Amino acid sequence: MRNFNSPKFGNSLGDDSDDDELDSGTEPEFILEPYVMDEFPVVAYAVGDEEDEAGDDDGDESDGDPSGDIVIGTSSSDDEFSDSSDDEEKEGGGEGGGGGGEGEDSSTKTPKRAIDDYDEEMEEDEVIKAIITEIKKPRSKPPDIKTDDFVTDMCFHPSLDLLAVGTTTGDVIIYSFTNDECTVKDTHEVHSKSVRDVEFNEAGDLIVSTARDRSIMVTDVETGKLKRFWDEAHEEPVYTMSMISENTFATGDDGGVLKLWDLRQKEAIFELKEVDDFISCIITNEQKKYLLMTSGDGYLTTINMNQRKMYVQSEPYEEELTSMGIFRKDSKLVVSSSKGNFYTFNWGQFGYHCDAFTGPQAGVNRMVPITERIAVTGGEDGILRAMHLVPGRVLGIVGQHSLAVETIDINSSGELIASSSHDNDIRFWNIKYFEEFDDIKYNSKPDRKAMRHNLPSSKQTNAADFFSDLAAGGSAADGD
Repeated sequence: MRNFNSPKFGNSLGDDSDDDELDSGTEPEFILEPYVMDEFPVVAYAVGDEEDEAGDDDGDESDGDPSGDIVIGTSSSDDEFSDSSDDEEKEGGGEGGGGGGEGEDSSTKTPKRAIDDYDEEMEEDEVIKAIITEIKKPRSKPPDIKTDDFVTDMCFHPSLDLLAVGTTTGDVIIYSFTNDECTVKDTHEVHSKSVRDVEFNEAGDLIVSTARDRSIMVTDVETGKLKRFWDEAHEEPVYTMSMISENTFATGDDGGVLKLWDLRQKEAIFELKEVDDFISCIITNEQKKYLLMTSGDGYLTTINMNQRKMYVQSEPYEEELTSMGIFRKDSKLVVSSSKGNFYTFNWGQFGYHCDAFTGPQAGVNRMVPITERIAVTGGEDGILRAMHLVPGRVLGIVGQHSLAVETIDINSSGELIASSSHDNDIRFWNIKYFEEFDDIKYNSKPDRKAMRHNLPSSKQTNAADFFSDLAAGGSAADGD
């Protein structure tokens, strides 16, 4: 995972004055989906008697992929409004179409859907017409990936449309993705135990991975050959890792030991132990003067990179500190916790926070900055939230998983977020709409409804928004 501020998005506007603490008493409720495909009768009668056989034939003909690659995909034109396995089976995808489920042919390409040939203007029912319009919208993000093994970490390539995924079997899988499909490009069997962290180097030609077997492996992306390895890099399993520069990276283990490595050296160039619990997150900024780490025993520890010694350690917090993000042109550091709290530090003053606020009641596992003020967080409740962190408030729901979010990353253009959950799935979320978030009134009083509000990337639709559009359409028709 990288601490990433997207170059594509401009700085958010607005005053930075403090505001009331966010009331987190309201948790997300069940959101009414605008349709259910297996109750939707239009497809069966719209395009003729041969549509079911044609759909089956298409699926059979696509089994032979000439490229020989494994293709992960769904048959829908977009996932934004449907997420049930019944939908996937009805549209020709099944579990295999959803991404390599057991007992299915994962090389099946996405078939053409009968609904794409249906003219919604011929439909008299306004609700069904609106549903068909939504279904036929072009995809804005890659389809979901369903993995056979538990996903422990993932990382986007710094320039290409590639995603490296670490699994509990010790493999690093490289996926190539487009808006239409995700393809397994390569699989590197590098570790004997579960992968803990995987990162591309700055050039993108190497993958560095760590695992519970206490090893660190450096693999060539193109050839899959092992370029360098440290067999027993730590005495305890490595928990997290962070790339510092083209040739240097830092690792932290379950016992609180931090090590700094150089790809050109045979041994670690620096080692420090200032905490007694696992190191959860390691980051630095562009100046690379300070290296910061959070730990399970509630400390934020800062290392002076030039002097190779500890700079300052914060007061202890009575909760695990889980992730960090840098905002406001390196002037603010925000730290999340296992209790859903967020602590803001002025850069260079890491002894005690200058501001704090409460987010969702569920603990926060990951935090990825997407602008100078906004981050996407994922937690134990399986919900990805957009949060304005300086000052702190929830902006809405970016996406949802059925189980806890394990890891999140953002691609090089800043338009896509990928997240994985405990149910072995990887989902993509298009967040390009944040380019237009500069007109948000950041200092207005936080609205409790934001905790439940679904943003454009979410798979769920706000029922009020959906039916208000229908009402507007009906009023216009009455006026005619």
